[in-house]
Amino acid sequence: IDLGEESGPREIASGLRANYTLEEMQDKSVLVVCNMKPSKMLGFMSNGMVLAAKTNDKVELVSAPEGSKIGERVYIEGLTGEPVTAAQVKKRKVWESVMPDLKTTTGGVATWKGQPILTSAGPCKAPTLEDAAIA
Repeated sequence: IDLGEESGPREIASGLRANYTLEEMQDKSVLVVCNMKPSKMLGFMSNGMVLAAKTNDKVELVSAPEGSKIGERVYIEGLTGEPVTAAQVKKRKVWESVMPDLKTTTGGVATWKGQPILTSAGPCKAPTLEDAAIA
C-alpha cells in the first residue's frame, strides 16, 4: 500500500481476500494504522493494518474522501499531539483500548468515541455500513 513514504509501498496482510479481489483493492484510498510493530503473517512481515467496517454479514473498507493526500495523517477535532510509537502501542495496549470505540455512524462516517475521523478533505467513510464496528 502506497503511503507516500520514501521507502516505498508497505506490505500489509489484511485478511480481506474473502471480501475484495486484488483488482477491487487497486487504487483504493484506505485507512491504515501505521504505528504498529511489524508482524509475520502469511509468510511475510506485515507493516500495518487496513481498517474496515464489519457486520456479521458484510465487510467494507474505510476510505479517505476524494481529495485526501496519500499518506495524510487522519485526525479527530480537538485531539492534538503526536502518534505513539509502535513500541508504545504494544506496551500500553493502545490498539486494544482504542478499537472498541471505533465504529461507523449515519452515512457510514468512521468515528472514534462518536467523533468523526477526518482528513483535510473531510470525513473518512465506509460506503454503506452504518453502526458497524471498525477493525
